[in-house]
Amino acid sequence: MLVADLMKSKNARVPTIRMSETVEMAAKLLDRERIGAVVVKDACGSEGDTVVGIFSERDVVRAIAARGLAALKAPVADLMSRNMISCTMEDTVDHVRALMDSHHIRHLPVLEDHQMVGVLSIRDVLAYDVRRAREMSPVLQAGDAGGLSLSA
Repeated sequence: MLVADLMKSKNARVPTIRMSETVEMAAKLLDRERIGAVVVKDACGSEGDTVVGIFSERDVVRAIAARGLAALKAPVADLMSRNMISCTMEDTVDHVRALMDSHHIRHLPVLEDHQMVGVLSIRDVLAYDVRRAREMSPVLQAGDAGGLSLSA
């Protein structure tokens, strides 16, 4: 299956935050949107908004652990992940899974013609895996998972 197929079932809206916003503002956005990471953008003169990184719940926790509550006033730019790994619509789900595993990440921006079109999360990949397992297993198709729950 291709990333493009997974993206069909996703909300097209991708919450973003400016790199100058505070960690507190980012944490509130994560909570309000019920997401684990937010794409960080910066205004870039002639090119408009440019994706410059990812800011996650893990970044919030690490910042507070290292700096205490003062970290909430720090700009997102100080703490975001700048080594942004991404995928394209033509990549396979297996490739996405391998990227997430090898880079120890849970969120992957999807780019098309150098523009961000969405974000895949580990939850999206796992939900796909569960659907595929159900389709391939006669036991799971019959509804008997031996007491196991495979709810996505």
